[in-house]
Amino acid sequence: MSNNTRNFSIIAHIDHGKSTLADRLLQLTDTIADRDMAAQVLDDMDLEREKGVTIKASAVYMDYVAEDGQKYDLNLIDTPGHVDFGYEVSRAMNACEGALLIVDATQGIEAQTLANLYSALDANLEIIPIINKIDLPSADPDKVAEDVVSLLGGNADEILRISAKNDINIPAVLEAVVERVPPPQGDPKAPLRALIFDTHYDSYKGVIAYIRVVDGEINKNDKLMLMSTKADVDPVELGIFAPTMKVTKSIHAGEVGYIATGLKTVQDCRVGDTVTQAQGPARTALPGYQMPKPMVFAGIYPVVPEEYEELRDGLEKLQLNDASLVYQPETSQALGFGFRAGFLGLFHMEIIQERIEREYNLNVLFTAPSVEYEVLLKSGETLPIDSPAALPDEGDIEEIREPWMNIEIFTPTDYYGPIMELVTKRRGMFLEQQYPAPSRVQLNYEIPLSELIVDFFDALKSSTRGYASLDYHFKEYRKDDLVKLEILVNQEPMDALATIVHKDAAYRKGQKLITKLRKTIPRQMFDVAIQAAAGGRVISRANVRALRKDVTAKCYGGDVSRKKKLLEKQKKGKKRMKMVGSVEIPQEAFMAVLKLDD
Repeated sequence: MSNNTRNFSIIAHIDHGKSTLADRLLQLTDTIADRDMAAQVLDDMDLEREKGVTIKASAVYMDYVAEDGQKYDLNLIDTPGHVDFGYEVSRAMNACEGALLIVDATQGIEAQTLANLYSALDANLEIIPIINKIDLPSADPDKVAEDVVSLLGGNADEILRISAKNDINIPAVLEAVVERVPPPQGDPKAPLRALIFDTHYDSYKGVIAYIRVVDGEINKNDKLMLMSTKADVDPVELGIFAPTMKVTKSIHAGEVGYIATGLKTVQDCRVGDTVTQAQGPARTALPGYQMPKPMVFAGIYPVVPEEYEELRDGLEKLQLNDASLVYQPETSQALGFGFRAGFLGLFHMEIIQERIEREYNLNVLFTAPSVEYEVLLKSGETLPIDSPAALPDEGDIEEIREPWMNIEIFTPTDYYGPIMELVTKRRGMFLEQQYPAPSRVQLNYEIPLSELIVDFFDALKSSTRGYASLDYHFKEYRKDDLVKLEILVNQEPMDALATIVHKDAAYRKGQKLITKLRKTIPRQMFDVAIQAAAGGRVISRANVRALRKDVTAKCYGGDVSRKKKLLEKQKKGKKRMKMVGSVEIPQEAFMAVLKLDD
């Protein structure tokens, strides 16, 4: 194992310049020729570039000759930047020995900065703090440096100050990596143990596993085994990222590379698993492996029912690349055939929706997201329920438990009041506050996940003028007084509009939803009754008035009984039409559930 190898990652809040700094490092080490350079070169999905956030981890190998004349092998592991992908971030951290902590000179420390920093400290990484965007007119690097020192200790003068966009002081970053990040530890002679920190699917080579070899070495002809899934692997190819995939004969302890496994599904080769030899395997796997657990669920339906098969094919292909997407078929009375899908969070759901529409050219309808509840039946059985429509009869239920989250909100102290009001209104419970920097406060709360997923983040940004940032983690399931809020259109229950709400909020939410639906559902040739029901009784009702046709227009004079006869005939026709007529529910009606607090 070489003492001149350095494995490091870059961690930052969204939009603090992580991908831009990676671009500069690749240019400085001549890893990418100037003619091949593109902005955010490691973010190779169009969506990543548009949204300005890294969605998939990636790795790249760089040759660097330091000022002391020695040649170093640098492995940069670029991590996802959003809270939904926290598990992938933690696995990428475990593949490194050091981390560059990027803080924006105009915005300072934010929630995701702290969350990623704590992940890096848990993985015992050497932290190199860097202040970026020092050339912007609104930058205040001295104040940000003080905040970083109060958080990490050390000396403000030692913190690197750079501008990744305008190439200011970038060589100092690579020198800091060489000097301060320790070389990898591991036993080259021990049985093979390699950590999988990301995967993607290739239609020719099967699943490509991104690995960091901790102990031992991998050779091209080795028979391998994955320790959690017990899958056997005959490598199709080994290699490193330079930055595209470059084939090598072996990967040694301390190095980062990839294995083309030939496996046909990402389910067999999961992030966090340990690769070992099939003959003479390691005794223990590397710690920290866990199955990704969906937190948010929604129905996905094709707008054109004939596209159901295409939607299924699209979801199958997406799952090849994204093992955290889970789905199963479901049927809705209102929407027909579709799928119930589980996501890591709302951002993950948004990414999947965009990819289905763009990559497979499908027009799909997503129902309002819900969370997974635990229902304890009177028989003693516990059921997981991820769709409100699947909730058993009220008489069979002993209690309903909902998921609660720990959230950390990082904000300037000026917005303490609006945040407190926002969280309390959504059943949040205050835990504690900390002051990591003089003018900033970290507020810790517990809050139900169902209150968090709807539009909490938007409301938080609105009430703090965009300055607050948020991080969240699952805590536990808790019993509460919850009821199913059903919507009936023409006495028919609309299962896709059902939600599970707190009993105290059922009346208010029912009324608001009915008011919204009344404006959203188009008028028919007959009166349409919309009702909200909870706890076995109707709590709100509104009518969408019928479109009227003046059947008496052709009666000029004559006896009034002629007009009465025509009106009576129209009344009977409308009654018959109401019995057989169906009401079309537009997409806006399903989204109305999301915007009840507007």
